[in-house]
Parts: sequence; C-alpha cells; structure tokens
Amino acid sequence: MANHFVHMELNTDNLDAAKAFYGKLFDWKIAPFPGMDYLGINTGSKTSGGGMQIKPMAEAPTSWMPYVGVDSVKKTLTKAQKLGATVVMPYTKLGAGMGAIGMFTDPSGATLGLYEAAKKPAKR
Repeated sequence: MANHFVHMELNTDNLDAAKAFYGKLFDWKIAPFPGMDYLGINTGSKTSGGGMQIKPMAEAPTSWMPYVGVDSVKKTLTKAQKLGATVVMPYTKLGAGMGAIGMFTDPSGATLGLYEAAKKPAKR
C-alpha cells in the first residue's frame, strides 16, 4: 500500500454552520451517515472523501483531521511509538464493517489519523 491520505474529518462545535459553509464553498454533497451522529462528505473524488462531527472532547480545538490509509492500524501505531510518537487513540473498530482507525501525535506535536479498510470476506 502506498499510504495515501484517504479521509479528512472536521471536528466542530457547529455542524449546521460547517455543512452550510463547506457545501456552498466547494459544492460538496454532505449527508448524514445512517444510524450515526456523523455527516459524510462526498467531494466527487473516487479516491477520498471526508466527514464532519461534533468534537468528541469539548476542550479540543475545531480542526480538520487527516487520515492516512494503512494495511494495519495496530502495526503502524506500534511503529510510530517506536519512532517517538504518542498514541492518542488506539486501534478502534468502526461500525457497520467500515474498518478501523487510530491516531497518534508525532514527536513535534502534530496529530495524524490512520485508517485500515475492512477486510473483505473470502469468496467461497
């Protein structure tokens, strides 16, 4: 895997305002994910997309979080730690068979998300 940026996520206090602003600015299609408090962003790209959510921690700044695609979130977090990073979100499975995520802060203080696509079941 080439480890491309695969997803961007906005953490904000005001989803309605963010949806209106970015929808008009970039003509993105923004819609709720079924059964989740999460808005998906369709940018029109075949390779990446994004999302918006209320900040998981009130004291956190409003910001965009980039995610890099990896083969294994667990292995990448372990490697990042060995290189001096601090894990801020361990391997976390996403609902609806959507894969898994994790996050670390690098030695300079920048935070980066990791995304592992769901493994497709073997064909019979």
